[in-house]
Amino acid sequence: MKWRGRKTSSNVEDKRMQTAQGGMNLQVLLPLIRWLMGSKIGRIILIIGGIAMLMGYNPLGIFGLSSSSSNKAPLTQKDMEMSEFAGVILAETENVWKEILTPYEEPKMVLFRGATNSGCGFASSQVGPFYCPLDKKLYLDLSFFDELAKRHDAPGDFAAAYVIAHEVGHHIQNLLGLLNQKPYSNKNQNSVAIELQADCFAGIWANHSKHLLEDGDIEEALNAASMIGDDVLQEKAQGYAVPDSFTHGSAKQRRDAFYLGYKEGDVKKCRF
Repeated sequence: MKWRGRKTSSNVEDKRMQTAQGGMNLQVLLPLIRWLMGSKIGRIILIIGGIAMLMGYNPLGIFGLSSSSSNKAPLTQKDMEMSEFAGVILAETENVWKEILTPYEEPKMVLFRGATNSGCGFASSQVGPFYCPLDKKLYLDLSFFDELAKRHDAPGDFAAAYVIAHEVGHHIQNLLGLLNQKPYSNKNQNSVAIELQADCFAGIWANHSKHLLEDGDIEEALNAASMIGDDVLQEKAQGYAVPDSFTHGSAKQRRDAFYLGYKEGDVKKCRF
């Protein structure tokens, strides 16, 4: 993918050296929990701590053990390179969607490590990249790209670009009033339709970004779409898939949705 040397977006908020309110230092937390569980008073403290967390407070602050920016590892050269990559991809999505949608309200991208606070609430990196329609921001822990490559067997810079373009796709849905549409009576079917449309919008971005493409890039995106299909993820986790529980779509559905957008390059074609 020809991304190096290109302009980065000014809409990136780098919070990787910050700690989200309510964030926990797990290395401290686990031994503390075991110790507290050993007594009646300790168990009461745990209950109070749980209530405090639900109210948005960090109970470890009482003991001076809460996470802070001071115990975050310094950003490495790879960290800086990945943030530059994310900024370039966001800028490229801005260029494309400005041509398709007039006017176009650019989203913000928040880079974080571990956990963050968003307009949609507190979230850890375990939820993966996500878009919050309430504050119109994309949230991304860049370590997800390592997970995508190693855990999900979907390496490549264009595979990572597809992930960002997919989240921008949710922003497009939000702007067009499509994000909350419910064409089906089944909640999971509606969720799948939303996710497939975001995949299709990512494909539209790829269609309009041929100046970035190198041999094998589209195949990287198609492979990534397949490897994070609900059926593939469920089979890896439990040995079988339950189609009625799908929320993002099967490997084939996700792959086909991206390719539809890439082939047609037309928002009107992305209906599911």
